[in-house]
Amino acid sequence: MDTLISPLLPKPPALGPDPAVTEPEIAALIESAAARGATTIAIGSGRTRDALAAADAIAQAWRARGGRVAGTVTWPETAASWLRQAVRFTALETDLWVMTGPEVGWAQMTRRLLWSTTWRPEHTLATAAIGRPAALALVGVRHLNGLAGAGADGTIWTVADGRITLADRITLADPDRS
Repeated sequence: MDTLISPLLPKPPALGPDPAVTEPEIAALIESAAARGATTIAIGSGRTRDALAAADAIAQAWRARGGRVAGTVTWPETAASWLRQAVRFTALETDLWVMTGPEVGWAQMTRRLLWSTTWRPEHTLATAAIGRPAALALVGVRHLNGLAGAGADGTIWTVADGRITLADRITLADPDRS
């Protein structure tokens, strides 16, 4: 996809995988958020059982670290436009957005965010459910520069210059520094 000519996917694919979030993934996301200097996050997710569980686990882990969750916004896999959810998500006062799948609803929501709001991918972390190349391609990787996230094994991935790069697993913060 070269240009976002509409916030909606012209032909949404069948629903993709909706993997459960893992402990290494949550730990890497929390450490990444802290490394970016975030104190307040907003969480966005689909409405499937695993997506809701992922959002809850991320919120609990962030609060356990002493962080604040500004709010959680959910979105459906199919909708007329996702505008209401996009506006609610970006209205939350936050240092960082954290997003989880499933991928088709996430792609539709993200396209709407890019089209209609001040949301920026470089201020966003995402779960492994979103970090798959096929999921990112639904939005267009070149529109997602700066988006980062964690794989199920805790490996950090980042979108830069239209490519997905992988880093080593994040080094957990020194408990004496926290």
